Amino acid sequence: MIVRNISTVSGFCLLGFSDKRELQILHAWIFLLMYLLGFAGNFIIITITTLDPQLQSPMCYFLKHLSLFDLSSLSATVPQSIHNSLTGSGYISYAQCVLQIFFFASLGCSEVAILTVMSYDRYVAICLPLHYEVIMNPRTCRWAVTAVWISGGITGILYTTTTFSMRFCGAKIIHQFFCDIPQLLKLSCSNGYLGVVGVIALMVMVGTACFTAICLSYIQIFSIVLRMPSAQGRSKVFSTCLPHLCVVSFLFSAGTCAYLKPTSDSTTALDLTLSIFYTVLSPTLNPIIYSLRNEAMKTAVRKLLIDREFF
Repeated sequence: MIVRNISTVSGFCLLGFSDKRELQILHAWIFLLMYLLGFAGNFIIITITTLDPQLQSPMCYFLKHLSLFDLSSLSATVPQSIHNSLTGSGYISYAQCVLQIFFFASLGCSEVAILTVMSYDRYVAICLPLHYEVIMNPRTCRWAVTAVWISGGITGILYTTTTFSMRFCGAKIIHQFFCDIPQLLKLSCSNGYLGVVGVIALMVMVGTACFTAICLSYIQIFSIVLRMPSAQGRSKVFSTCLPHLCVVSFLFSAGTCAYLKPTSDSTTALDLTLSIFYTVLSPTLNPIIYSLRNEAMKTAVRKLLIDREFF
């Protein structure tokens, strides 16, 4: 990889995965394939939940926004990484890094928030079915999604302003394939990093609260499901809850391992692997996870791709 004298310019250098040209090209093609798969999957979910009258429930409304977050998250980091691998230069400008931090932080927070809202929706649908239409009315759903977007935007602004209030010294080399906050903290030569640590601590507390709320929702759900006399009823409930649980487990486990593990001066293969899980694999696989066990989703996808009924 061609590394500029990065200390004399305003940008940064993303080292990525390898210095070997063949591996850089391989990485570019793999990421391009995953990006196209993730883009297509999330775009299909957004399309069918918008056009199909059978998919206008609150859960599908939230799923549409989750797919929008996933599609945007992929677009914030992966294309730049593909470009760097194809050109052999890891350079990223200061402005591009600022935008990556903003979108990565805001979309990550929004995704956690929308998953929490979706778990509450499942709780109301299963544990309070007679009150579902009253509690999860269209106005409430719109307000919930608005709060999710606003909370994500505030998080992105806090992360971005505190991160780039720091002064960066020396060779501005980031041992990642995107601008990652922990890696930027290592480049700081001022006390400004304390503000970033404070924001991270606040977000960890919020994330823990969201995770606790999701767990409490599913404890209540499973306590109801296990008392159901009908095996068919239990199967139907599990078919709607398991995809959400898989997405939550995938996202939280990868994010927790990446951001709460002890930091080190060198970036290991584990760091890069974990970052791929929550930046690339999670938004790519979410549409597949939600579509595989949902008959209404599979029917809508067939109508879109095979019958072309929507067109």
